[in-house]
Amino acid sequence: MFHQILVALDNSETSQYIFEQALFLAKTSNAALMLLHVLSPLEDPYLNPIFLQPETIYPTLYTENINQYMQAWDKLKQERLDWMRSLTQTAVNAGVKTELTQTVGDPGRIICELALSLPADLIIVGRRGRTGISEVFLGSVSNYVLHHAHCSVLTVQGLIPANIPNSEDTQVTST
Repeated sequence: MFHQILVALDNSETSQYIFEQALFLAKTSNAALMLLHVLSPLEDPYLNPIFLQPETIYPTLYTENINQYMQAWDKLKQERLDWMRSLTQTAVNAGVKTELTQTVGDPGRIICELALSLPADLIIVGRRGRTGISEVFLGSVSNYVLHHAHCSVLTVQGLIPANIPNSEDTQVTST
């Protein structure tokens, strides 16, 4: 069914769940995995407002801020690479041929370009559930991929919150 599955991971709360779903699908269809993590300097965990300040009043402080920012950026890249390597090792231990790549840029565009160059039969990407104004301002990687990918796309919503009652705990009464 599938031969090459591209899995886009962003180290969010649902990334482990997305990885597990991709691993299950790869094992079932005897497919290879390509794990992808895209670092985007314009997204939340990476943005440092001090770095964006103009070099006007205190040029030496600006240089120090840039150095601190670059050290933090290098540390983040290494942490994420180590995380991706651990996921790769988990998949390999499960008997799935797996590679990884980490890059910097626009996640939606990079996912689609890599899927085309592999070539991937399927892209698995998470969905944060952004709608309305937050989607307009922050964008939606999954929406971009759905509209621009050359192959099938599986969007994984993520885990259902634990505070939703299950059918055993719910009592139905009628009047």
